[in-house]
Parts: sequence; structure tokens; C-alpha cells
Amino acid sequence: MSEAPAARVRVDATTALGTRPVGRLLWNASVQTTASVGVYGVYALTNAWFVAHGAGPAALAAVNLVAPVLLVLGAVSTTVGAGGASLVSRSLGAGDPAAAARAAGNAFTLFWTAAITVTVTGLLMLDPLLTVLGAEGATRAPARAYAAILLAGAVVATGFSSLVRAEGRLRFSTLLWLVGVLVQIILDPILIFGLHMGVRGAAFGTVAGQALSTGMSMWFFFVQRRRPYRIRVADLRPHAPTLRALVATGAPSLLAGLGATALVLLVNTTLAASGQTVALAAYAVCARLQTFASMPHLGISQGLQPVVGFNAGRGRTDRVLRARDLALRASVLYGAMAAIVLIVFAVPLVGFFLRDPAAAATAQQALRVIAAGLAFAGVTPLVSAYFQALGRPKPSFLLSGGTLVAVKVPLVAALGALGPSGLWYALAAGELLSAGVALVLLGRLGRHDMPQQ
Repeated sequence: MSEAPAARVRVDATTALGTRPVGRLLWNASVQTTASVGVYGVYALTNAWFVAHGAGPAALAAVNLVAPVLLVLGAVSTTVGAGGASLVSRSLGAGDPAAAARAAGNAFTLFWTAAITVTVTGLLMLDPLLTVLGAEGATRAPARAYAAILLAGAVVATGFSSLVRAEGRLRFSTLLWLVGVLVQIILDPILIFGLHMGVRGAAFGTVAGQALSTGMSMWFFFVQRRRPYRIRVADLRPHAPTLRALVATGAPSLLAGLGATALVLLVNTTLAASGQTVALAAYAVCARLQTFASMPHLGISQGLQPVVGFNAGRGRTDRVLRARDLALRASVLYGAMAAIVLIVFAVPLVGFFLRDPAAAATAQQALRVIAAGLAFAGVTPLVSAYFQALGRPKPSFLLSGGTLVAVKVPLVAALGALGPSGLWYALAAGELLSAGVALVLLGRLGRHDMPQQ
């Protein structure tokens, strides 16, 4: 008798996606997803502080040089998660829980296969990889130690929170992030300062937190019964049509992730090639502050996807368009406010991480310039996520790849030749121009070919 109310609550979390007022629904979804990724943003900042003060600026630069490894793992998990979540939410909206279970199961199988491949390939090719990343001299040894541990733990690099959000279970999705990140924040000072493990401690803390989140998601998907569906062993078997749909829908996320990796790699190698160690440390701080400030952008995009996917599955075009427009307004408004805060408070924010006067001065200048692009930094990923939720990968793919190839990389390559200051302006301008491209594409395609039930 006592389980009936709990069961109704869990089912209502899914049906509410198609019944609650869109504004309130999007607000709740965005706040909870922002809290989830925001917690990780806090960890990124504290991790940088622990490494900088416990292992030194060279270690912080090494960790930043290895950032592309994390970005690749994130791209793989986001690709599988975005594709699987779109299929799950649209299947549930269409009243087909069996298809939702098959999509989630195939997402697990695809990610595990890709993660094991990344681990084996990365460890076998570690030294050439470090050379490509620009890890030389004083940064080589800490970068090697950090990268090896992250690659070994690739199989637990995600807790599949996007699949949890796809059925409206936002609280548990937040818990997956919160518990894992808290473990990382607790372990970092113990391992770095207490056991003097340096960057190895930071890497072990990261993998341990991810492993706990993965264990929680295994219980959720394979054990818990009071849900719209439960993954069975048969759902893990590769199903060609499901895999094709999953990969096609998630491919823009892969391209976006790989693009971000390429962009970071280009900036890092440009700075490293010029011998600008101070600029490398400055960029490491700015990148983390920008990542933290961008978390609400990501939260709004992730909060939008289950609302759009579920209502598209039910043919509720009015609710889909309402959610999209509200999300765009919220993203731009937040971005403008965040940019102002970073510009005004650049000195104390940088001072929290860097004590060296030269590095701090460089980071302050970089942060003020890069922050200007934050106002519109959420527009392109939001529009891309919107098309993914609708199951329309082509425009999403165009945004993810087109803005990178045609806008961001050329700007960084051209202005980077002018020195670090040119790089900072290139990064800011790239966000602004990419947002313009996204809005033009949305204006032409956004109201056409809407899925109908």
C-alpha cells in the first residue's frame, strides 16, 4: 500500500513534461540541471586551486594541457547521452516504454565500447599523445601521470544523468552530479595536501567521484522498479536501427565536444610554442572561470531538452516553441549578467588562484576580454540542443561543425599570430559570431518540419 503514492510521484515526473505550465516546468528543469552542472563547476575551480597551491603553477599548466583528454571523454558521454535522451523522451511522449528501454540500453553498450577503446588506445599511445598536447619540459611528467589515471578510469566517466532527465527525474539526476562531485572535493585536499600525491591525487579524486556516480546510475536503470521502464539484458544487445538513430542524433554533441577539444588544443599549443608559460597558467585560470560561469547556459540547454523531446513526441508544437523561446531569453539575459560580473571582479577572481604578479596581470586582461563573449556563449549550444531534442541532427550538426570550422578556428589561428592578446579577442569574437549564425539558422528552420503525433 505504501508504494502506490511513490509510484504515482515517479510516473507524474514523466507525465508532467506534457501537462505542467511550460514556464514553470522549464524553470524547475533548468534550475535543477544548473545546480547539477554548477556543482561540477565548483569542483573545477576548487580542483584548480588545490593543484595550484599544492603542486605549483607548472602542475596547473600540465593539468590544463591534459584538458583535451577530459573533453574527448566528455564528448563521447555527451554524444551517447544526448542521442539516447532524445530517443527516450520522444518514446515516452509517444507512449512506447519498450523503445525507451532499448534506447537507454543501447546507449550504455555504445558508451562502454567507446570508453574501453579510448582507454586502450590512449594508454598505448600516451607519449605521442602528450607530445601532441604540447606537454614538454616541466609539464611533461605531471601531465603524463594525470592523463594515465584519467584514461584508465574512462569507463566510469559518466553517470548517464541525461537519460535520467529524459524521463523527468530531475532530482536524481542532480544527485548523480552532487554526490560524485562532493566525493571529488573531499578527496582532493586529502590526496594532494595530506598524502602529497600532487596531480595524481587530483586525478584519483576525479575518477573516484565518477565511479560512485556510475554505481548509482546502475542501480537506477537496472534495479529500481518504480519507473516508466527498466533496462533488461536484452536491451543491451545492439539494435541497428536504434544505434543509427542514437548516433545520428548525438553526433552533433560529439562534433561540438571534439571541436571544443580542438579549440583548447589550438590555444594551448599556440601559447606553448611561443614559450608563454605565464600565459598558459593565465589561460588555465580563465578557462575554469569561464567554465563555471557557463554552467547555467548548459543547465538551461539540458533543462530544455526533455521538455522539447517529450512534447514533440506528443505533437504539442505550441509547448515546444514556447519552451524554446523562453530558454533563449533566459540564456542571453544570464550571459550578459555573468559577463559584467567577470569583467568587474576580474582582479579578485584571478587573485584567488594566482599569486605571481605577471601571471595574475595576464589573466586579468584575458578574463576581461574573454568574458565579453559569454553574453552570447549559450545561444549556439542551446539552438543545437533544441534541434537534437527534436530528432533533427542535420541543423544541429551544421551548428556544431560549421561554427567551429568557419568561425572559431580561423579566428584563433589568425589573431593568435598577434600573441596572447589576439587569442583572447579571437575567443570572444568567436562566441558572438557563432551566436549570430545560430539565430539565423533557427529563424529559417525553427518553425518548419516540426514532428507531429
